[in-house]
Amino acid sequence: MTMFLPKKSQGLAVAAAVLVLPCFASAAHADASGPDAWRVTVVPANDVLNVRMGPGTNYPVIETFAHDERGLQQITCVPFYTMAHFSVMTNAEIDALPPSWCLMRSADLSKAGWVAQRYLIADFDDDVLFGNGGGYDEPEEVVDVEKILPAPTAGPHAWSGDELIEHARGLVAALYAYDDPARGVSHRDPAAPDVFFSSEFRDALRSRPPGADLLIGAQDFQGTVSEPMPDPDQPMFRGMITINVEVENFGQTHTAVFRLRGDTTRPDAPLRIFRIEHDGWSYP
Repeated sequence: MTMFLPKKSQGLAVAAAVLVLPCFASAAHADASGPDAWRVTVVPANDVLNVRMGPGTNYPVIETFAHDERGLQQITCVPFYTMAHFSVMTNAEIDALPPSWCLMRSADLSKAGWVAQRYLIADFDDDVLFGNGGGYDEPEEVVDVEKILPAPTAGPHAWSGDELIEHARGLVAALYAYDDPARGVSHRDPAAPDVFFSSEFRDALRSRPPGADLLIGAQDFQGTVSEPMPDPDQPMFRGMITINVEVENFGQTHTAVFRLRGDTTRPDAPLRIFRIEHDGWSYP
């Protein structure tokens, strides 16, 4: 596969690097219950995020978080449901749920209150991805797959639906960053780390290798890929998460669709990619 990418996305690594981060937890605080910290997102730089006394706009504002506040700790969210609950809910039941609100507190514990969950995404430790340099220009380490947390979909430590969707987005970005022909590293290698694919997917790589690159849907590549994003219409349905990536190749654009769900052949059914779809074909 020949790649002609702008410097920002050479090897599909740097462009995806920022997105990889939600998959990782700080080495000092890693646990199995979801992201260790959260940050504020999609709030304009000249604005703040209102922090309220209760979960809704009918409650008074008691604090504010900065538009780029980081290191927030999540205490709980409502409505509350586990992956097991979500997987058996009907579309009507899911649509009837009110918007999610989360009880958050600042990193220094000086402020706490309720915020709308749509303004939160998982935070991360830059050193996990970029070493101790602290910058994005020349990352020392693109992806350390050993630091990708398993995201359990079953068992006592199962992550919530929102946490799993965010993890899925980061996992797909990590896969793009991991794949680097210049280093001889390929997602199509059956010996590649098993943090990305389900057991069934890995078996298919061994028995019937794909004829095209699974990330771009072609053998040759000259173009760009977008940020992986949850499907806007149905990001999660009965335990299956859908992540979309827009691929522009030789002037033509199509959507690469990644399907993820819990791999029940492993303890606690960690989230894994089980199918990748391109225009007119899918694998495995």
